[in-house]
Amino acid sequence: MILITGATGVIGRHLLRTLIEAGEPVRAVTRGAPLPGSVPTVEAGLHGVTALFLHPRVAGERAPQILAAARAAGVRRVVALTAMNVDDPEDQQPSRLAGDRNAELEVAARDSGLAWTTLRAASFAGNTARAFGPQIRAGATVRYPFRAFQESLVDERDIAEVAALALRDGTLAGRALELTGPQSLTHGEQVATIGAVLHRPLCFEEVPAEAAARQLVAQGMPPAFAAALMERYARHPDRPQHAPTGVVEQVLGRPATPLAGWVADHADAF
Repeated sequence: MILITGATGVIGRHLLRTLIEAGEPVRAVTRGAPLPGSVPTVEAGLHGVTALFLHPRVAGERAPQILAAARAAGVRRVVALTAMNVDDPEDQQPSRLAGDRNAELEVAARDSGLAWTTLRAASFAGNTARAFGPQIRAGATVRYPFRAFQESLVDERDIAEVAALALRDGTLAGRALELTGPQSLTHGEQVATIGAVLHRPLCFEEVPAEAAARQLVAQGMPPAFAAALMERYARHPDRPQHAPTGVVEQVLGRPATPLAGWVADHADAF
């Protein structure tokens, strides 16, 4: 039995589907809408479990306690989702404002006594829908800061496939896998890619970071997170923060999914 935390989230829902399609017995931990057979906490679902997928927002500050309970219950393997910027100073990790404790989770996984794998994910391809989607749905001009900022966006489904492989066998144990997309794209190139896939002539108009932050807050992003995101862009205004690693291709034996592939499969987001 494989226990999945964050099972209705951005990664968890793809992981759940991947494992079910592979015929694996799974159990979900959900805090929102319950799934059939789901449980509300990790501890409540550990009986009979051999592998655990642990999301940093679920673990929070309790990762050591959760993993100790898992080991006591007979769990043999943990796969922990973290982030490429896990080694950056805390004040340079915007996701901490949302509750992620990536560095703490990595330490807890390594010290757990379980066979561990950590997935250091780059920014998700789906973030383009949040950043650009509302403007693209409304017109042909995307107003956003730092046109030359680059990153190697990773498809959430690729992360889920790597996670599924790590959960099912021990071949990836003891590794911190840095998962990126196959190419580094600037903000301008991301918008151009979306336009090409949608067959729409989109224009990128660079605006000050303050204006972009106000726009994101108006769309529902917490102000502190929007400010931290702008600061992240400003630290790497014209060079990749993280270059493509090729790890997805090495692990899965196929190329990582490019942004164009993600957009083609999620055109309704734009």
